Amino acid sequence: MHRRLLVVLVPLAVLLVAALGVPLSVTVAEREMQETYVNRLNDVGRFASLAEAALSTGRTEALQQELTRYHDLYGIPVALIDTSGTVLLGPVDAYEEAARTEPALPRIVTAALAGARSEPSWEWAPWDDSALVVAEPVGRDSEVVGAIVTISDLSRTRELILVRWAWLAGLGLLPLIALAAVAWPVSAWVLRPVRKLDAATSRISEGDLTIRADAEAGPIELRRLAQSFNTMMDAVENAAQRQRAFVSDASHQLRNPLTSLRLAVESLAPHLRPEGDGQQVYDVAVDELKAMQRMLNSLQASARMESMRTASPVDLDEVLATRVDRWRALTATAGQTLAVDVPPGLRLLEPPGGLGSILDELISNALRLSDARVVEVSAQVVPGHVGVGDHIGAVVTIVVRDDGQGIDVSERAQALRRFWRSPRHQNVSGTGLGLAICADLIGAAGGTLRLEDGLPRPDGSGNGLAAVVVLPVVPQVVSATDAPASVPT
Repeated sequence: MHRRLLVVLVPLAVLLVAALGVPLSVTVAEREMQETYVNRLNDVGRFASLAEAALSTGRTEALQQELTRYHDLYGIPVALIDTSGTVLLGPVDAYEEAARTEPALPRIVTAALAGARSEPSWEWAPWDDSALVVAEPVGRDSEVVGAIVTISDLSRTRELILVRWAWLAGLGLLPLIALAAVAWPVSAWVLRPVRKLDAATSRISEGDLTIRADAEAGPIELRRLAQSFNTMMDAVENAAQRQRAFVSDASHQLRNPLTSLRLAVESLAPHLRPEGDGQQVYDVAVDELKAMQRMLNSLQASARMESMRTASPVDLDEVLATRVDRWRALTATAGQTLAVDVPPGLRLLEPPGGLGSILDELISNALRLSDARVVEVSAQVVPGHVGVGDHIGAVVTIVVRDDGQGIDVSERAQALRRFWRSPRHQNVSGTGLGLAICADLIGAAGGTLRLEDGLPRPDGSGNGLAAVVVLPVVPQVVSATDAPASVPT
């Protein structure tokens, strides 16, 4: 509770000081100037009375001594001016020297000789070096015979005002310092669980559903938010686990009776009569049982791979080094050609379940489903790419192209859905899960899988299919003794 009060009261104190600081500083400056002006006004009033008596009697020696002593004591030139603007009494040299730097002096003296007392404009600043000119008429109304004029240097007054402003500024900084001293640990206390919650959501977006937020630190509101978040993640993780467990258990429980059913059907082969449709029905039943077994195997594999949701860095060279020879053997057996064009030293984020398994699936699809003659595997780094979740950064694109039948543009989005199969491949063994599982796993690593036009077909009738895998780049760390492995081509 005391932290909440500090968070509220300290900014209010700073705002109060800021609101009062400027008017207070202006009030201090005005008061200093008013005191200075009133003092000069009293001085020239007294000198004007003395000057009126001295001019009426013709005895000006005492007044001259008064004016000279005043200048010697205070350093302020004061002079008696006649109606023509000539200095009659006072320190003439000091007055004329000060008058040369004051452009407002003639206007003020003219107003005083006209019988009006000049008022200060108050338009000044502490860094302005103008003097304060005060003039008092000698005589009354139309009988004005001269004016007493003082030219006061305000440098000392300005220094005093600046010193007081500095004190006020220093006092104003104290609440700011107190605010910084309080706000720093308070903000750290508030933001620490927010940062942890952000890190947890980032890990969850990568597929790790076991991460939980810290519900023991921070304000009570954030603790409640973290508890609600953890409760939600518990429900999500339990639902995902139940779904995977159901798929795995159902597949496992169906495997044994399906195997028994297949054995029972196959045991009927010696008892089939040559005449009739028995053999055809038998072949259809065996094919359907095999397809069901493949489907169960795929569902189990899907459940196992989806349970692995952690992506990790991997060198593409190492993945290809364990796969390329097997791919070449498969293509050679089928009378096809495999070309690999991958630069060395590429390091990327490997999807859960392994990048090699994904590439095996893409190569298998190119060999089994496309009726291709040439399969090409290439890779490159693309800087500044925007991927899944608007992730901006360099990515590695791995492309598996073929010159086979391909897939129509209208069917490519559906090809990444589960259990979808092209009408042309209904008689080809498969479950329709391979590309969908690959797309899910690649997405869990922050990447994407898309289908595009592949290599031109030999007969010129169009293009084959290209499966493009996009994965985030991981900075390559190479020691002085390490060298990137070469990829067979």
